[in-house]
Amino acid sequence: MSSRKHSGYIAFAVHRISGLCLAIFLPVHLYVISLLLKDPVALDRFLTWTDAPMVKFFESILILLACAHLANGIRLIAYEIFSATRHQSIWLATAGSVSLACGLLFFLTA
Repeated sequence: MSSRKHSGYIAFAVHRISGLCLAIFLPVHLYVISLLLKDPVALDRFLTWTDAPMVKFFESILILLACAHLANGIRLIAYEIFSATRHQSIWLATAGSVSLACGLLFFLTA
């Protein structure tokens, strides 16, 4: 069996493609949020445009991709935690703790 037909490769490909799509969507999302602050009329025009069936279809695809990315991310985290050696587990716990601390610090100062 080819390595590209393996379920792990499919999960890898879905995770990368969904991450890329979400990364492309992020600047668009930030632009739309900026319209709220800078140009409410342009925001209203944009929101009217988003009522189109094709836009709704692509929004649904985006949600599907976000869910796939989340599920694959959880799978990868579980794999790393449960298959890690003791030394790797310490580094994983340290990285997770630092990430959590940074997130909490940002939340508390916002």
